[in-house]
Amino acid sequence: MLRQFFLLLVLGTSLGLGAQSNQLAQQYYMDGEYEKAAELYLALAEENYNTFYFDRYVSSLMNLRQYDEAERVVKKQLKRTPEELTLYVTYGQLLEQNGDEEGAQKQYRQAIKELRADKFQITQLANAFVQLTKYDLAIEVYERGGKLIKDDTSFAFNLGDLYRRKGATAPMITSYLDALVDEPERIRNVQTYFQRFLDRDGLLEAQKQLYARIQEDRKDNPLYPEMLGWVLIQNKDYKGALRQARALDKRLDENGERVFDIGTLAGNARDYEAAIAAYDYIVENKDPASPYYLEAKREGLLTRRRAITDGYAYTEEDLRILESAYFDFLRQFGNNPASARIAIQLAELEALYLNDLEKATGILQEIVGLNGVNETIRARAKLALADYYLMQGEVWESTLLYSQVDKQFKEDLLGHEARFRNARLSYFRGDFEWAQSQFDVLKASTSRLIANDALDLSVFILDNLGLDTTAVALQTYADAELLMFQNRYDEAFATLDTLVKAFPGHDLEDDVVYLRGKIYQRLRQYEAAAEQYAQVIDTYPKSIRLDNALYALAGLYEEQLDDKAKAQELYETLFIDYSNSILAVEARKKYRALRGDAVQ
Repeated sequence: MLRQFFLLLVLGTSLGLGAQSNQLAQQYYMDGEYEKAAELYLALAEENYNTFYFDRYVSSLMNLRQYDEAERVVKKQLKRTPEELTLYVTYGQLLEQNGDEEGAQKQYRQAIKELRADKFQITQLANAFVQLTKYDLAIEVYERGGKLIKDDTSFAFNLGDLYRRKGATAPMITSYLDALVDEPERIRNVQTYFQRFLDRDGLLEAQKQLYARIQEDRKDNPLYPEMLGWVLIQNKDYKGALRQARALDKRLDENGERVFDIGTLAGNARDYEAAIAAYDYIVENKDPASPYYLEAKREGLLTRRRAITDGYAYTEEDLRILESAYFDFLRQFGNNPASARIAIQLAELEALYLNDLEKATGILQEIVGLNGVNETIRARAKLALADYYLMQGEVWESTLLYSQVDKQFKEDLLGHEARFRNARLSYFRGDFEWAQSQFDVLKASTSRLIANDALDLSVFILDNLGLDTTAVALQTYADAELLMFQNRYDEAFATLDTLVKAFPGHDLEDDVVYLRGKIYQRLRQYEAAAEQYAQVIDTYPKSIRLDNALYALAGLYEEQLDDKAKAQELYETLFIDYSNSILAVEARKKYRALRGDAVQ
């Protein structure tokens, strides 16, 4: 027992000293004290040989320019362990550093020649070349290694990494795709590399290679169409991605989830044609009881509505076709809690686009009174109904509904929205002080949109209240805003004209110009709207509407007037020259998106 204890103590002390010597040698090497490092690494290698100690010993000699001694010890070790092919790489590095390029290449080639069908040896040699950034030689090792072990795809992922480091796009793509043959579970890794390292041309190359593989693939591997669909999405080719998704959905007898996801992505990218085609495929090919059928029906309607109303040209016939689709949906699924959201969308179409307020209010009244409706959806129906009552001049009904939602959802964003609309109603009616007090509270809302709008109106009232003793000018302006809200645009223009004539030179002049721009924009007269916003910017440099006008004008150039460069310029002006504006953050995001940055 005593002998065993002393033996363990000596062994433990020896191991401890070895670890200490290694740490000390490492410190000397990192500090550039190569003489001391060489001495310690030599002792460690003689005591317990491993490649790391030996390589560090030789490297220390090379740093000390003791090339003859370094060559002597490398040759000696090669005789002892000729199967250790990394020694040839070390020898070649030594010769190269000493100016013997031809001798170095000879050693490198000898290392590759001596390769055996041993995965560990192949990987070890390739890594030795990688450490010297000799990527071509490492590639050669893996390619020869694949032939030796009779598996061309065994090192495909390693080859992909090497080609990536070299910046060789086409072979990098080929290698990564080869790697997926044996390791399909690494598809997410490959997608991450493609997303990070491929530009548009690189993605097009990947697309070309995938098309070729699909045509040549006799096994009908679903991996390639899946990758191709992903690449097409990166290129924003949603129609192409949809073709692949539909093919996979049919081949694998899926439930439509893949196709639904393409529809969502296309809709968010405003490729409404592709989105509608995706949702229609699910409706036409899946059972009504399947998990995505009803949602595809809903999203198909919503996307059709967005396609018509999202700033694009449309006719009354387009609106009537959409109206008919909504009614078909409600006839199929009934007017019930599950279809309540669709009914709210239909009411919006009737009120805001077909100008049938009576029909819109009738639809919403039914939703508000329906048993079993989710309370949040019911509250949204109440808010919309209150708006439409206000558009018809029924102020009491509006404020009653706003107040109900405010009370029910006091600390919720819905409650904040209801409170804002009620305060705006008070502003329309001329109760400016009470409205401003509510807007001041809502400036702290967690909803940026509500907070921004509340701040806007609060500053506007404060800026204009008391400019004259009767506040007639401000009330006239509020009347014009209400008329715009009610879609009575001709009357709104006439009211603004009256204001300008009655109060020439009034401080509201810039606001009048800005509001005219908003009305023209509602009427889809985008050139006229742009002229009004530009007038605010050019004529009223101290206007509180100036940042709003800049943002609105930039939005017009971006979305409707098809001048992305001008939009980018205006967004940049806004966030640089008006950095204190509540719109500066959004302007910066828009600017970066137009510039092509990845906006988080």
